[in-house]
Amino acid sequence: MFRAQWMFELAPGVGSSNLETRPCRPARGSLLKAADTKGKQELAKEEKARELFLKAVEEEQNGALYEAIKFYRRAMQLVPDIEFKITYTRSPDGDGVGNSYIEDNDDDSKMADLLSCFQQQLTFQESVLKLCQPELESSQTHISVLPMEVLMYIFRWVVSSDLDLRSLEQLSQVCRGFYVCARDPEIWRLACLKVWGRSCIKLVPYTSWREMFLERPRVRFDGVYISKTTYIRQGEQSLDGFYRAWHQVEYYRYIRFFPDGHVMMLTTPEEPQSIVPRLRTRNTRTDAILLGHYRLSQDTDNQTKVFAVITKKKEEKPLDYKYRYFRRVPVQEAEQSFHVGLQLCSSGHQRFNKLIWIHHSCHITYKSTGETAVTAFEIDKMYTPLFFARVRSYTALSERPL
Repeated sequence: MFRAQWMFELAPGVGSSNLETRPCRPARGSLLKAADTKGKQELAKEEKARELFLKAVEEEQNGALYEAIKFYRRAMQLVPDIEFKITYTRSPDGDGVGNSYIEDNDDDSKMADLLSCFQQQLTFQESVLKLCQPELESSQTHISVLPMEVLMYIFRWVVSSDLDLRSLEQLSQVCRGFYVCARDPEIWRLACLKVWGRSCIKLVPYTSWREMFLERPRVRFDGVYISKTTYIRQGEQSLDGFYRAWHQVEYYRYIRFFPDGHVMMLTTPEEPQSIVPRLRTRNTRTDAILLGHYRLSQDTDNQTKVFAVITKKKEEKPLDYKYRYFRRVPVQEAEQSFHVGLQLCSSGHQRFNKLIWIHHSCHITYKSTGETAVTAFEIDKMYTPLFFARVRSYTALSERPL
C-alpha cells in the first residue's frame, strides 16, 4: 500500500506534486545565483593572485628577495598555477612591470636580427664608429682606438689556419662591437674556401657564408673520430688437449682531419685518454700512424662522402757499415697505401659527428716494375662507425692567420 501511494504521488498529473514543484523554482534560481557568485569569487581570487605575483616580480627586480618570496607564496596559496596563467613583459627601465600583457613584437624582431640591431646602436652612439668603450679610465691605449682593419686582422689570427671558429664565437660574446666583427662575411668566406675550395664559389642556397659553414656537411677539425671494435677469437689448445682458450680482442681506430686537407689514421689497442693528446698536431712521434690527404665529395643524392689516401710515415734508416763488404740479396722495394671511403652523417643532437665505412682497400706499388696490386677489404661488422669526440682543451696551434 505504501509503494502504491508513493507511485501515485510521483505521477505527473497529480495536483499534490504540482504543489510541491512550485517552491522548487526559486531553489533553482538560488543555485544559479550561487554558481554565479562562486565564479565571481574565483575571478577575484585569480586577479588578486595576479597582482601579488606581479608585485613579487617587481620586488625581486629591486633586490628585495625576502619580500618577493612572501608575495610569491601568497599568490600561489590563492592560485597554485598562477605562474602559468600570467604573461608579462619587462620594460627596459624596469618600471611598470606587468602593466602590459601583450608580447613586444619589436624585441622579437631585434632578437631575430641581432647583428643589424648592434650595428645601428654603434652607429647612433657617435659620429665616428667605435666598437667598444673602456669601462674604466686608464692611461694605457684601449683596443677600441685601433683601426677596423687591424682589429679584423687580429680576428683572423684568432681563427688561424686551423679554423678555430669556436674561439671566434667566444670572442664575439665580449661586447657588441666584437659581435659585429665576428660576423664579418670575409672571415666566414675564407673559412668556407678553406674547407670546400672552389666548390663553394656560389652562396646559393644559403643566405650568408656563416650559414653555409654551419649548415653544409663537412668534417670537424676540433677533435677526433673514434671507433671501437670488439671480437672474440679462438686461442691455442692446451698441451694436454683438455681445453682451448678464447680471447676477447679490443682495438680502436682514430681519424683526425685538418683544414688544409691532411688526415691522420691510427689503429691501436690503447684507449682514447692516452692517444687523443698525441693527435693534436701532425708532428706526432707515434710510429704506427698513417698520414695522407682527403677530399669531400657530394653526390646527387645529397650524401657527403670523404675519400682519403693514406700511407705509412716514412722512416729514415741509418746506414749500417758493419756489413758493407758483404753482398746482400736485393729486396724488391714497394710502396703501400690505403684508400678509404667514408660517408658523413649526423647522429643525435650533434652534427656531422658520424662516419660510416663504405670502402677500404690496400694498394701495393712495386718500384722496380711499376705494377700495382690492389686488395679490397670486405666491409663487415669489424668496420664499426666512427663517432666524433671533441677535445675540450682544443685551441688552434697554428702560427698563421686565416
